[in-house]
Amino acid sequence: MKLNLSHLHQTALWASVLGMFAFIFHFGFSQSYTAQQFIDGFYFIVITLGLVSTFARFLNNPNPFKRKVWVFDLISVIYTVFVFFMYLFIGEAFTTDLILENPIWVVLAVILSFIRELSEVKINYSRAFLNPAQLFIISFLLIILFGTFMLKLPNATHNGLSYIDALFTATSAVCVTGLIVVDTGTYFTTFGQCIILFLIQVGGLGILTFASYFSYFFKGGSTYENQLSLSEMNNSQKIGDVFKTLKNIILITATIELGAAVCIFFTLDTTLISPFSERAFFSIFHAISSFCNAGFSTLHSSIYESGFRFNYGLQLILIITFGLGGLGFPIVVNILTYLKHTFLNLFSRGPKKKTYKPWVLKINSRINLITTLLLTTLGFFLFLILEYNNTLAEHTFFGKIVVALFGAATPRTAGFNSVDMTALAFPTLMITFLLMWIGASPASTGGGIKTSTFAIASLNIISLAKGKNRIEIYRREIADISVRRAFATISLSLIVIGLGVILITLFDPEKGLLNIAFESFSAYSTVGLSLGITASLSWVSKLIVIVIMFVGRVSMLSIMVALFKKVKHKNYRYPTEEITIN
Repeated sequence: MKLNLSHLHQTALWASVLGMFAFIFHFGFSQSYTAQQFIDGFYFIVITLGLVSTFARFLNNPNPFKRKVWVFDLISVIYTVFVFFMYLFIGEAFTTDLILENPIWVVLAVILSFIRELSEVKINYSRAFLNPAQLFIISFLLIILFGTFMLKLPNATHNGLSYIDALFTATSAVCVTGLIVVDTGTYFTTFGQCIILFLIQVGGLGILTFASYFSYFFKGGSTYENQLSLSEMNNSQKIGDVFKTLKNIILITATIELGAAVCIFFTLDTTLISPFSERAFFSIFHAISSFCNAGFSTLHSSIYESGFRFNYGLQLILIITFGLGGLGFPIVVNILTYLKHTFLNLFSRGPKKKTYKPWVLKINSRINLITTLLLTTLGFFLFLILEYNNTLAEHTFFGKIVVALFGAATPRTAGFNSVDMTALAFPTLMITFLLMWIGASPASTGGGIKTSTFAIASLNIISLAKGKNRIEIYRREIADISVRRAFATISLSLIVIGLGVILITLFDPEKGLLNIAFESFSAYSTVGLSLGITASLSWVSKLIVIVIMFVGRVSMLSIMVALFKKVKHKNYRYPTEEITIN
């Protein structure tokens, strides 16, 4: 017999929400002893209500083990009970008790309770009220404003932060750009750096990805309208596969970031970062920042920092990590499917051997992979040749190879630098402009006009030169809508970047046209590389760069789709006429 426990669940939900506010107040402001005791006591009220709500939900469900959520509930309950036990019965027996000295373990229990209770709330997207493009843009605006507020908290920085600099940093983190107006490693406290890391992770994947998937996971279903909206935002091929796509995104992200963090940890020199906790935080921070193509670093000069610029193992790991992040989730999943199919064909026996499965590697993956490989290879050789006796002079031959590869890969929206950017030769800067503008692959954590856009534009030029009226590749014809989107994306990007250059030049003419243009291209393509003018820009120019970063992240085409009302399909066509082009 089911009981009406809605009041209990609502109480637990609002308690967990207040618990999150207590967490912000706890770490964001300095606390007196009395206030700290009150907050700690409230934490335990929150997790107690969370436990009771979880048990009630479990007992009130006729088939509690039918859904996979019971595993999460079990882990949460075991962890919460462990925290209670350690704090109440064992904690005082240990002089180095982490729970008493650092309540982060208690806070984690509060966060688990908040996630569980919030995920039970019904989330319904009304396409009549907000279309997917508007929902996507608003979610980014809200998380930027939230990040600005968090970075303004007294304990987020050592010496405070102006509103414009807080907004700039939050926008750069959420839009996974990496441009900075203050040094991340020295200006922000550990709490402030954690806020930036949270904004990078949420901005890289999108807050709706997390909210929607966890809501689906805990409730076991979703409305058709929700799935339709999410399929448009996450590029799902089928509406029914939308949550499978979200699950793949989260699993791939967690796996790659965890693997990268472990690998980075073992490449670090213990004489440079000796405490274990600092090495672990450094590894996690750079793993998330690199996979999300954010470019944020706790080092003053990024990877060019003394003691790290010759750590070629670290640079190779970062290349692989931000390379995978820049490929895009659909392509990574497609590659894994292709490798699985190839592996099974190699080792299968009997009648199942050599199973023919056409187009395992889709045309979208082929075009983007080939374009990425060509751009990276071209950039590598040009960087190596042009900088061999310049910025690469201090490295060994192997070091020159690694740093040249890093220099060719990082402009494709990663944003880390392993050389002095101001010392690059002019031809190298021009190549960097091109690589930044093209950027990463679609549906990735990177920015730019995207490799597929550049590939379609290039193929269209070749088709026109051959006198063909359509684009054909791999025995497939590229859809006309894809060609139109590609050229719209190119045109809009140049308009936004050009307008940004004009406005910044108007307010900061002394910065120089080359530096301003580099900053604008970097901001639009969410790269984060700079020639050193970001921090010294006027507040108006910083605001312009903020807008460019935001537009580059959500794309100008999405903004226009959000602003313009979609016209209804017409059942007629006007006569076609050609317009003189050249």
